[in-house]
Parts: sequence; structure tokens; C-alpha cells
Amino acid sequence: MKHLLLAAAAASLALPVAAQDPAPIPSPGEIAAAAPASDWIAIAPSDLLVMDLAPDAKGQARRVVIQLMPAPFSQGWIGNIRKLAAAHWWDGTSVNRVQDNYVAQWGDATEKKALPKGLMTVPESEYVVGVDMQSIVGPKGVGHRYAPVPAGKLTDSYARFSGFFEGWQVAGQHEPDDPAFTNKGLLPMLRDLPTVVWPVHCYGMVGVGRNPSPDTGSGAELYTVIGHAPRHLDRNIALIGRVITGIEHLSSLPRGTGALGFYEDEKDRVPITSIRIASELPSADQPRYEYLSNQSDSFARYADARANRRDPFFIKPAGGADICNIPVPVRSAAK
Repeated sequence: MKHLLLAAAAASLALPVAAQDPAPIPSPGEIAAAAPASDWIAIAPSDLLVMDLAPDAKGQARRVVIQLMPAPFSQGWIGNIRKLAAAHWWDGTSVNRVQDNYVAQWGDATEKKALPKGLMTVPESEYVVGVDMQSIVGPKGVGHRYAPVPAGKLTDSYARFSGFFEGWQVAGQHEPDDPAFTNKGLLPMLRDLPTVVWPVHCYGMVGVGRNPSPDTGSGAELYTVIGHAPRHLDRNIALIGRVITGIEHLSSLPRGTGALGFYEDEKDRVPITSIRIASELPSADQPRYEYLSNQSDSFARYADARANRRDPFFIKPAGGADICNIPVPVRSAAK
């Protein structure tokens, strides 16, 4: 029997390699799903804005959850939004505008509802933030808060640089008058980094409606992108967050027939029952989410797979991706 087992083992080793099935190539979603728990970062309930719309025609609930951007981006507007939510200001307002391949917008359709006291007027300069190079550049290059796309060629017609900041898609460029770039002692590695950075208008991003410049909006009027990324709006309007669940409740709404997609008939507006910061809700009702760290090896593989699709359906890998085509994976977390 011993000789038979050895013979069988030898025969198996002698089989041609070609007879073995190749390892399946994972899709980007499969790479994210297989990421270890240590690669995921929890989103604090205090950074989630929960919007409940009136039930649909079938009586089904419609909840939209928005993640607010981290500092240093758009903090003046986000401070206003926290005050508006605390005051329950949006309760009884509505979704007033749905423009095909563009945005869904909500707020006070009458424009007569008094705003809470203490809202900040934010200057246009806050559409971008300056980069503190000493804080993001360390012995091994880019630090933990800020990272370029880790793999594949990234194409961007709207900025010199694109990358990720704590799980958010951002773009940036060198400002010609930045004193850092007139310094002859500048490290070569810094020439590949921007001096100003801004969030970008990808699908599901949430921004602040405003009137013509110099108005920058208070945060009472908000919109989300429901079509092709309108990157021409970057640095022209404040972005304050992104929809991480429930976008279908806004993107599937009937399109408005008025100018810019506004609803002409009041009956077509979609009522908003409440908007709250998640931490203000009862514990059992607080949504919990986490995002895949852009500093993890899992994210590097995921981004490469988005730029170079090699899974069986694809014939020709693109060899690159737009920043908006590398959405940061977000998933529900256990409570």
C-alpha cells in the first residue's frame, strides 16, 4: 500500500501544469469584500447626516445617509449644516429640483423660512485648502492623511493631481505663487505634490446651493450629483459630503419640468420628514458604516483593479481611470 501511495503522489506531480485551472482574477468588488477587518475605518455617527423622505407611493420608507467631509475641507458650511440639523430646520421642507444627468436638490422651496441664528458666512477661498507639506511628507513619502492613486494611470482633465484624503477623492495643483516652489532647496519629491487641494464632484457628492458670486450659500440648500461627474463645478461650489446609502431615492425621482429641473407644481415636490445628525438619533436607529482605508494594501489592489479590469468579462484593460471611477468602498458595520 505504501508503494501505491508513493506512486500515486509521483503521478500527480508529473501532471502538466497546463492541466491545472488558473486562479480566478478577482473583481474590484471582490478585492474590497476580502479586505481584512483591520483595513476598514469606522465612520463616527456624528459625521453622518440622516435624511428621511416621506414614504413612496407603496408606503415604503426612504432614507438617505450622507457622510460629512473631514477637516480641513468645507468646515464652515459643515458647521452651519450641523446647526441646521440640530434646529430641525429641514423638517417639512422638500426635494424641489431633479435635473436629468445632473443633480437632485432640496431645501425650502418658498425661500421664506427663517434660518437659525449664528450661521457662518463662508468665503470663496474655502473652496480649496492649502497643503501643509511638512505634515503630509515623512521619511517614506506621503503620510497617512493624503495619498496619490496607488496603482495604474490616473487621468484627470481638471487638475494636475488626483488622489485620496482619508477616504475621499480629491484633486489639486501647484499654485504658481506658492513660496515653497521658489525655494531652491525644495525636495524633488515635493514637486509631485499639490499646494492646494479640493474635493471633487463625483457621483453622489453633496454640495451647497448658492446664488451668483460672491454668495457661497449657507448650507440650507443642498444638492447631490445624480449623473455624469460635473467636474466643472469643482472650486466653484462647496462640497460637504457624499451619499453613502439611499442615493436611489433621489436619482430615481421624476425629473422636474421647469427651468434647471425645478418642479413647477408644488404637488410634485418630495417632502422631507426629518434630517438629523446620526448621533442625535436613538442608539438602535443610528446607522453604522466604515470605509476601506486608502493606505491599505487592499485599497492599492482595488484601485489597480478599477484602472485595469482583468476579470473574465473584460477583453481590453483600460490602463487608467478617472478619479471618479475609483469610488472609495463603504460598507455597513455591525452595531
